[in-house]
Amino acid sequence: MSTRCGIGYDLHRLAEGRKLMIGGIELPFEKGPVGHSDGDVLAHALCDALLGAAGLGDIGTHFPDTDPKWKGANSLLFLAHAKKLLAHKNFSIEHVDAVVIAEKPKLGPHFPKMREALAKALGVSAEKIHLKAKT
Repeated sequence: MSTRCGIGYDLHRLAEGRKLMIGGIELPFEKGPVGHSDGDVLAHALCDALLGAAGLGDIGTHFPDTDPKWKGANSLLFLAHAKKLLAHKNFSIEHVDAVVIAEKPKLGPHFPKMREALAKALGVSAEKIHLKAKT
């Protein structure tokens, strides 16, 4: 049995008229990420980390922004798919740790809901998801 660790990173420009999705939930804010899918930077970074740890490429390999079926897609679908790919290779998720860097809005109050949404998509308990915010 081996332990693997992956690193994921994502960044999106914000624009008015878009929903701010982070960690699978919509946050009240006047701007949201510009992206092909819903632009959820936390879900995207976690997806890349999981895929990378298993040697399965990256989010763009599995969900290319050139494919119209992913236009506006809920990024939790990407995480659920990554979980299935890991299971096919007999990997399991033991712990997820992530840092989100954002000046506004304050994220801490939303972490419990984010943890629940991410945990559900990954098929793990919320106790396995740890989130931090930095400005």
